[in-house]
Amino acid sequence: MAKAEPVPLQENLIRAYKVVLQGVLDQRPSGTRQRLADALGKHRSFVTQMTSSTYPTPIPQRHLAAIFSVCHFTPEERESFLAAYRRAHRGRLELADVAPRTRHVSLTVPDLGDEATNTAFDHALGEFVARMAGLMKRPGGDK
Repeated sequence: MAKAEPVPLQENLIRAYKVVLQGVLDQRPSGTRQRLADALGKHRSFVTQMTSSTYPTPIPQRHLAAIFSVCHFTPEERESFLAAYRRAHRGRLELADVAPRTRHVSLTVPDLGDEATNTAFDHALGEFVARMAGLMKRPGGDK
């Protein structure tokens, strides 16, 4: 009988913080995954895959601020997640520790007739907001 190949350590470390995130999401109200997808400018299926511990793909650091903002981590949940994230991605968490607070805003926008056009519109809105926020971070941007 063939011996089962061990799961690489990195995959186990990634799985650890995804398990914490899954636990947080499971305790949040219905619609949280969709709000997270909206905040990231992605489809809900992306959020499902990104947060699933069965997929060893790491969660990009740039998504952490949105995750914390939308999912409303308790201080204990946040620290547990960040500790696991730090173990999985040594030296790559500096920016996430000082990421600005964000908030979720819902907008009612026109339906442009097809999913591709609506998606492009939604992405354009997200990019516009990100650029505006970037302008505010520049010297002299918050007068």
